[in-house]
Amino acid sequence: MSRKGDTAAMRTSDPDAPFLIVLGIAQDGGYPQAGCRRECCRRAWDDPTRRRHAVCLALVDPRSRQRWLLECTPDFREQLRMLDAVASAHDGGDLDGVLLTHAHIGHYTGLIHLGREVWGTCRTPVHAMPRMKHFLETNGPWSQLVSAENIVIRELIDGVPQHLNERIRATPFLVPHRDEYSETVGFLIEGPARSAFFLPDIDKWSRWETRIEVVLSRVDVAYLDGTFYADGELPGQDMSKIPHPFIEESLRCLAGQPQHERSKVRFLHFNHTNPVLDPRSPEAEQVRAAGCHLAAEGERFEL
Repeated sequence: MSRKGDTAAMRTSDPDAPFLIVLGIAQDGGYPQAGCRRECCRRAWDDPTRRRHAVCLALVDPRSRQRWLLECTPDFREQLRMLDAVASAHDGGDLDGVLLTHAHIGHYTGLIHLGREVWGTCRTPVHAMPRMKHFLETNGPWSQLVSAENIVIRELIDGVPQHLNERIRATPFLVPHRDEYSETVGFLIEGPARSAFFLPDIDKWSRWETRIEVVLSRVDVAYLDGTFYADGELPGQDMSKIPHPFIEESLRCLAGQPQHERSKVRFLHFNHTNPVLDPRSPEAEQVRAAGCHLAAEGERFEL
């Protein structure tokens, strides 16, 4: 990671500048989640304005009229529609590629929409690490996307930049996570002027050889794993078996950092039980009081 700078305003100011846009902030199952009838999801079942898509970012380059997805989620249909609405001002058309972090269901299963039964795309680039590539090539129905050339998989290498075009590049960085079917990565996204780090899933900060404070010092904004707010959020379950850095832990970890560093953090990937899904909750207020932020669907960051 090489780029450093102050946190930029979330609103884009240069109509020609490439930017990222947030298309989803929830954990793999979205919000509300299937099968949940508890109060955490009842509010969203009753009020559609509270519903949120599975975590996904998009990259848009107005000059080249290109666009890419970071993740391909079960909410692909709605998220593509959201992207169409944004990119239509820039004559956006086909999808120029997908970048995948790992093989948990909320991060890649939207690829099924690229097949012959739905969109029937032609050789859409899918950027994936070696184990992820092998998983897609050797397991149906994903292998059919490869054999039918709906997608073509471009193998990523840890720490090696992938130039998406002349103005945007993405570099994968391996992180510790539950890697049943593939490795897990975060992405450093670099544009002409600013950079972003995207890390929706990691076990614990202490298990990563890279310090999160170092990452923050080298980027302009960081979209980080905020799956759970605190231990005990899942009654009756041992949360050590599904490790994520609790938001409480992240806030303590970053408490000693300068305000301009903490302000770069935008948590996402919220489980349906996470109280910060309600922006008026005490927990959401604690995040703001700590100088950090909660990502919101539709927000943009100029690169």
